[in-house]
Amino acid sequence: MTAESQSYHFHVMRRALDEIDAAALAGTPLTLDDLARRMQMSPAHFQRLFSQWVGVSPKRYQQYLALEQAKVLLRERFTTLAAADAVGLSGSSRLHDMFLTWEAMTPGSYARGGAGMEIFWGWFESPFGPALVMATEKGICGIGFAAEAGAEATMADLLARWPKAQFTEDPTALRPWVQAALGEAPGETRLYLIGAPFQIKVWEALLTIPTGHVTTYSEIAGAVGHPRAMRAVGTAVGRNPISWLIPCHRAIRKSGGLGGYHWGLPVKRALLAWESARAEAG
Repeated sequence: MTAESQSYHFHVMRRALDEIDAAALAGTPLTLDDLARRMQMSPAHFQRLFSQWVGVSPKRYQQYLALEQAKVLLRERFTTLAAADAVGLSGSSRLHDMFLTWEAMTPGSYARGGAGMEIFWGWFESPFGPALVMATEKGICGIGFAAEAGAEATMADLLARWPKAQFTEDPTALRPWVQAALGEAPGETRLYLIGAPFQIKVWEALLTIPTGHVTTYSEIAGAVGHPRAMRAVGTAVGRNPISWLIPCHRAIRKSGGLGGYHWGLPVKRALLAWESARAEAG
C-alpha cells in the first residue's frame, strides 16, 4: 500500500473518530452500516478500506479507538523500562519492526541552536496524514504531523527548534530514509537526536517501548534515573521532535489517561489504535 493511500485512509478514520466519539458519548454505538453511511461509503468498501489500512475490521478497530482504550492498554500491554539498557540504550536495536539506528548531538552543539548545521526538509504522506520530515546528513531529526495542527503551524514549530540552522527543501534526499521508515522500501532509518542531555535520555528510553505497548511517565522517570521528575519527563516527552519513530505516543498516565500529545490527541489515539490493531493482526 502506498503512503498516499494510507494517508487517505487516515483522513477517513479521522472523520470516523468524531462520529464514534459522539455516538459513544450518547450511549449509541454505531454499527458497520451506520458508520459506513456517515462516511458516505458502502459497508463493503468501508470494511475493505479499514482492513487494508490497519489489518482488522472496522468493528474491532472501533474498540481500539474507544475513549477508555488507554486503560485497557495499561492493563494488558504495559511494559516496564527496568531493562532498558539491555534492549536499546546502547545505541541501536531492532525497533518498530524496522531497523533504526540513532546518534545524539553533543551538548555543546545543541547549545549553539543549530548554528553551522544544514537541515533538509520535505513533505510526505504517512499513515497518519501529511508529515513534515527534517534531517541532517546524519539522520532524521524531526517529524511533525499536520493533520490537526495544519501545515503552516507544523513548519513553524520545527523551524523554531533549531533557529540558527540553515534549512533546505530537498525531499529527494530524504526519501530513502522516509520510505524505509514507512515500510515502503528496505533499508535502515537513521535518527539524529537533537536536544538537551536530559531530553535525549528520555527519548532513548522511549525508543525501547515495543510496538503495540505503552508505559507511564513515572516508569520513564525511573528508567532515566530521576524517579521524582515526572513533570520534567512529561516536558521532555512533549518536546520530542521525531514523532512516531521516537514513540512518545506510547507514554500515558498511570490513571490510564492519554496525557498530552504535541500534534493533537486525535493523532495520539490513532497512533495507539493503529499499532495495537496491527500487533493483533500480525
